[in-house]
Amino acid sequence: MILVTGAGGNVGSELTAILTRDGHSVRALVRTPRPLPDGVEGVMGDLNEPTSLKTALEGVRAVFLLGGYDDMSGALAVMRGAGVEQVTLLSSRSVVGGRPDNAVAGMHMAAEAAVRASKLAWTFLRPSGFMSNTLQWIPQLQAGDVVREPFANVPVATIDPYDIAAVAAESLTTPGHEGRAYAITGPGSLRPADRLRVLSELLGRKLRLEPLPDAEARVTMSAEMPEKYVDAFFRFFAEGEFDDSVVTGAVQDLTGREPRPFAIWARTHLAAFR
Repeated sequence: MILVTGAGGNVGSELTAILTRDGHSVRALVRTPRPLPDGVEGVMGDLNEPTSLKTALEGVRAVFLLGGYDDMSGALAVMRGAGVEQVTLLSSRSVVGGRPDNAVAGMHMAAEAAVRASKLAWTFLRPSGFMSNTLQWIPQLQAGDVVREPFANVPVATIDPYDIAAVAAESLTTPGHEGRAYAITGPGSLRPADRLRVLSELLGRKLRLEPLPDAEARVTMSAEMPEKYVDAFFRFFAEGEFDDSVVTGAVQDLTGREPRPFAIWARTHLAAFR
């Protein structure tokens, strides 16, 4: 049995589908009841409350784990006590050379440290920025043909969450990944305007990107997330603390195929933008 945390998220939903398709027993940790793929067992639990995980962990061999929760060490201790042998942690490329006083990098660094200290077999997945972040443009595209975006000149080697899930599935179901950390990216580095150009062609609309000035971006982002994370992203992309543009070949090495380009992701999710 494999437990998938964050099963309703961009990566977790893809992972449950892949594991189920390939015949593995899958359990999804959910905070509230939600529709799940056929064959996936949903069990209530909250990673912020480690004792709530006991039922979900019965008979579980391996866990796909998200970081950033209040008591990672406590949750991992409960997993180990329940007989879990292996954890694949969804982390971030920002940990490599990252600074612990950066809220985003520090969160992932702390999660990795907790997993290492748990004495469980572990694999770290360190992806680049998600292609699915493009879904944040939907309200603007519903209102018109202009997308205003911060850090408009920053290229990112964006990755399809499906490819993250495919690597996660490999790490959870095949040997040889213990103690490994994989920096995984999409096939190319794209600026926001590059992604918008693809959407424009697929939608048959003349879409235009308008860079959002830093001062205005701070106000907009502060309405959506705590200030410490706004500061972290400005340090990454305005001050150059993190370069997320470097492309790696890890997805092909681990899955035997090229990572999906943005056009495939966009075509798959095009209905959400109409």
